[in-house]
Amino acid sequence: MATGTDQAVGFGLVAISLIIFTYYTTWVILLPFIDSQHVIHKYFLPRAYAVLIPLATGLLLLLFVGLFITYVMLKSQRVTKKAQ
Repeated sequence: MATGTDQAVGFGLVAISLIIFTYYTTWVILLPFIDSQHVIHKYFLPRAYAVLIPLATGLLLLLFVGLFITYVMLKSQRVTKKAQ
């Protein structure tokens, strides 16, 4: 059973994800169809970052997953050596 804190954290994560999704979707899909002199453009980063930010995030995620797997495998080897 989820406690009130778990529900609040879950709601917060869903809200943040929804805000990021809405911002990115507006930035990538809708903004190219709006005149470049419109005031809304000042609230968004340049379009080059629309590719660079997800790419960098994905590379960092792969790095951390790889480091975690390496750590677990090395730790497992140490335990196996001690058992022998």
